[in-house]
Amino acid sequence: MRLLLVEDDNHVAAALSAVLARHGFDVTHARSGEEALQALVPEGAGFGVVLLDLGLPDQDGYEVCSKIRKRTSTPVIMVTARSDVRSRIHGLNLGADDYVVKPYDTGELLARIHAVSRRTAHEDPASGGETALLLGAVRIELHTRQVTVDGAVVQLTRKEFDLLALLAQRPGVVFRREQIISEVWRTSWEGTGRTLEVHVASLRAKLRMPALIETVRGVGYRLVAPAT
Repeated sequence: MRLLLVEDDNHVAAALSAVLARHGFDVTHARSGEEALQALVPEGAGFGVVLLDLGLPDQDGYEVCSKIRKRTSTPVIMVTARSDVRSRIHGLNLGADDYVVKPYDTGELLARIHAVSRRTAHEDPASGGETALLLGAVRIELHTRQVTVDGAVVQLTRKEFDLLALLAQRPGVVFRREQIISEVWRTSWEGTGRTLEVHVASLRAKLRMPALIETVRGVGYRLVAPAT
């Protein structure tokens, strides 16, 4: 797998690159946000994962993550010393697929890289299965990751789409909060619960269908199929 490492500390980057190379990764090192964005042209440039440090010399890592997400769906793992819950939630809301706090165990980092990679492979159009889900006026194109309501395109973030697609595959079925967090964020971290609520609220607003996603108090959420 090709991996883009965005890290301004050359010593840290060299040590981590050596470890990743021993585990079969082809690592490209970017020392700034601008280098990272250029490396991802066009359309992710074949990278399987981006490891993104937040303390970059030219621009804040959060800003870089937001720009990456607008250009490509390549998974992003933030790797940073910022351990507070607010920072984690902010990173996930910007489209990061995972968040690893320094100092970290190398084995855990490798496991998280493989986890987001499996998620990406699962979303690959070559995997087959249904290509679209129809829910009244809502159409969810699984392969192109596009959502329309009455034919009008609704712009969703990566995680908003993943959340909607998960619920839409089994309308009427209640998904536990823990299950959603595991499937969409690939983590069991407790703080993700708050960002789940944010994403549900955002989906309701963007789709202009507040009743589409029902809160099952004390359990989780379910998608209520519109009447046809």
